[in-house]
Amino acid sequence: MSGRIDAHHHFWNPQEADYPWMAPDALAPIRRPFGPQDMAPLIAAAGITRTVLVQTRADIAETLRFLAQAQDNAFIAGVVGWVDLTGPDVAGAIRQLRQAPGGAFLKGIRHQAHDEDDADWLARPDVIAGIAAVGHEGLAYDLLVRERELPAAIRCVDANPDVRFVLDHMAKPRIAEGAMEPWSALMTELAARPNVWCKVSGLVTEADWDGWTPQDLAPYVARAIALFGSERLIFGSDWPVCLLAADYARVVLTAEELLAPLGEYGHTRVFGGNAAQVYQLAR
Repeated sequence: MSGRIDAHHHFWNPQEADYPWMAPDALAPIRRPFGPQDMAPLIAAAGITRTVLVQTRADIAETLRFLAQAQDNAFIAGVVGWVDLTGPDVAGAIRQLRQAPGGAFLKGIRHQAHDEDDADWLARPDVIAGIAAVGHEGLAYDLLVRERELPAAIRCVDANPDVRFVLDHMAKPRIAEGAMEPWSALMTELAARPNVWCKVSGLVTEADWDGWTPQDLAPYVARAIALFGSERLIFGSDWPVCLLAADYARVVLTAEELLAPLGEYGHTRVFGGNAAQVYQLAR
């Protein structure tokens, strides 16, 4: 299917639910409701035709709401939701979600692993088993990690070679510090696993929010291009989190600039084809 895809964005309403990660004062500018009506004009202006809506809370209720929003909004092609990966019946929880309104739009599962106290949370046997169930149900699993959690992520991927993994935000490199290691070495190891895709997303908020330039992001994106190539990179805006450092249009334009070395074919893959493949998008 033709068209460009933003494979990573969020909706939320802090007036109706608690978002613990949103507590710091620095995040006050985005501590307000964001929904489909806010995003529709932004993607239209940027030439984006489809999106993937991604979880923000460890909460089945949020996933149910996202699925209903996907059913009601034609631009949402898929949802990456949440289930308790340590629960007694992960497959059953996924099947229940699929029976809900919009359930056919469930395309992946994510847990905010980088917020767990245990850096090795992803390598726990119960979590590995839960992610195996995610894959058995035909869904992708989104890895939300930083450098600290990358070793456990690698072990988790090795334990689940048949699961399609998507690394969110390039594992959040420390762009504001100009640090390449150990991020680059760990990314090299993870990228050697052919069942891992990588999202070029969430980078502007890892840089200096007020003073970043595309050149600050360029070494990290170049490394991701070298490691994952045109077949395993995926564009995502991380809107509305990105608003802390850049508006939607600037995020898209910056990604286009930094990914230009991939050429026309690579652009088609990164801005659509790869997301459609890994998330098995039908819409």
